Amino acid sequence: MSFDFPTMMVIAAAITGMIWALDAWLWAPARRKAVARIGSDVAHESTAIGSIKEPLLVEYARSFFPIIFTVLVLRSFLVEPFRIPSGSMIPTLMVGDFILVNKFVYGFRLPVINKKIINMDEPHRGDVVVFRYPKNPSVDYIKRVVGLPGDRINYVNKTIYINNEPMRQEVTGPYYQEDHSYGYPDELRIEYFGDKDHQVVVNPGIILGEGEYEVPNGHYFMMGDNRDRSNDSRFWGVVPEENLVGKAFMVWMSWRWDQGGVIWGRIGKSIN
Repeated sequence: MSFDFPTMMVIAAAITGMIWALDAWLWAPARRKAVARIGSDVAHESTAIGSIKEPLLVEYARSFFPIIFTVLVLRSFLVEPFRIPSGSMIPTLMVGDFILVNKFVYGFRLPVINKKIINMDEPHRGDVVVFRYPKNPSVDYIKRVVGLPGDRINYVNKTIYINNEPMRQEVTGPYYQEDHSYGYPDELRIEYFGDKDHQVVVNPGIILGEGEYEVPNGHYFMMGDNRDRSNDSRFWGVVPEENLVGKAFMVWMSWRWDQGGVIWGRIGKSIN
């Protein structure tokens, strides 16, 4: 069962905030009145101290609410961290990368219900985007935006055609990755989307995911940069706009036990 962190944070913020508010409105004034009744009677000093002491539950709520609320706001509206679990975005993103995602670039959404309340920019072709997997929205995926609403996408012989226009590629050399089960050498290529470019890995020895696809209004066609090892829109369809989470923009940490821990050279790397 997946852990719904946003829902848990909303519940925690609601409970701690309610306890703190109830104390401020009801319990704290009652404690102050009790102390006032006791007055300066030295004989009742211990009773006065006990009456003014804040309950432990209230103390915890007052301490944790600002932290929980701040984290909730940051993760819901500004920046959220994610960890890359698979190699579908190699060479742009590696297994073990921890990335930061801009949550407001495509608009502000309410947490849990994911309703957009303020429109901002729209996804651009070539953006690396985190989204909720359409087949199971509790699971987050990360891919590159290839097709925009209204586009016709063709993928033939490792080349993307957008509205019948081929996206230019340049082969830069061989590429070795841990999963070399296909038995053919992989190639590293630079792919151009207009004036933007990014690296992709393909395997010329196999045919996978070829076909023609239509992108409906309000939807996006996503593909992984590790083209022959990516479960993406070629196999399960397009992504609705309401499933978008945000745009990935930086690797803030990279960690692999099998490579000795921290991969220092990837820290701070921008995501293009």
